[in-house]
Amino acid sequence: MQWTHEHQEIQRSLKRYIHDQINPFVDEWEEAGIFPAHQVFKGLGDLGLLGLTKPEAFGGAGLDYSYAVAMSETLSEIPCGGIPMAIGVQTDMCTPALAKHGSDELRREFLAPAIAGDMVGCIGVSEPGAGSDVSSLRTFAKKDGDDYIINGEKMWITNSLQADWMCLLANTSEPAADGSKHHNKSLIMVRLRENGKLVPGITVNKIRKIGMLSSDTGHLHFDDVRVPRRNLIGEEGKGFIYQMQQFQEERMFAAACNSGGLRKLIDQTVEYAQQRAMFGERLADMQWFQFKMGELATEVECLRALLYRACELYVSGQNVLELATMCKLKSGRTNRLVADTCLQFWGGMGFTWDNRISRAYRDGRLGSIGGGADEVMLGILAKVMGIANHPQRR
Repeated sequence: MQWTHEHQEIQRSLKRYIHDQINPFVDEWEEAGIFPAHQVFKGLGDLGLLGLTKPEAFGGAGLDYSYAVAMSETLSEIPCGGIPMAIGVQTDMCTPALAKHGSDELRREFLAPAIAGDMVGCIGVSEPGAGSDVSSLRTFAKKDGDDYIINGEKMWITNSLQADWMCLLANTSEPAADGSKHHNKSLIMVRLRENGKLVPGITVNKIRKIGMLSSDTGHLHFDDVRVPRRNLIGEEGKGFIYQMQQFQEERMFAAACNSGGLRKLIDQTVEYAQQRAMFGERLADMQWFQFKMGELATEVECLRALLYRACELYVSGQNVLELATMCKLKSGRTNRLVADTCLQFWGGMGFTWDNRISRAYRDGRLGSIGGGADEVMLGILAKVMGIANHPQRR
């Protein structure tokens, strides 16, 4: 996959914004445990960067997904994981289904202001008892005339302490007679805040994490929250399918953001090793260090190649469930490998809180958990490959 002049211009514009408006404040926002999402997103929206792949009729650029990958890679210029992840929620996690399946009315009300940076969105899938197992979620949207009445809770929700709306996955009917839990779920647009205040019936509590500190993460409760039924995205009962489609873009986003950031960790570690003296020579002169850095760089390039192939097929209209799943699995594991190995070479300095390597180590650990744990990715691959759900051979 080759970057065109247009791809490169998007990357240059984003880099300028990151270096001028984000990076000078990252340490401050990490310390505060939150960043000003409305301020940052508005700046990105003014540059036309929050809707690269979204319909032009609603303020997007109408470009193919390769432009989203170019943007995601460039977000690795931010020296933390929390802010890129929060931006990815806005662009690749809570808006794809709305853009593809939402009514024009919904897209005018929620998508257009999200693309402009005037509203912050979040995605409501995970619950205390249904994180990796999406089919087991319990939040219920009961029909009542022209409304849904929503009761339940959502957990691990990025942007939720600031978000204006949520793309919420909820049960809208009981499971089918055969016990299937895949066809009774729907995606519904839910306003969380009006004029900066939480909508009645919604409460949000902040979750403290070991990493991704500048990204706000919440546990939300819904108590008889009334939402118009016109806020349904697409068809009722198709929410699980729509969400699985959204996951494909989310997983490619994660791989793109990581592929750029991990190479930076390697380069920073090489620079440090060129200065660190051990046993009468520089760490960088030791063959074992040199070979290890070569191995890590190769792993990162393998991740990038897998991502680019998935992106090319996705742009051509093909189903990339298998490749996107592989991207997510490879991304999380490569993240852990590179961050842990680099931290080891930094020695005691790598174990200090303010070191960028230790931040990457903390932030990167989420990659094998959030958006579907490694084990879930392996389960999907087993099904796609025709291994799982087959009668046991005797």
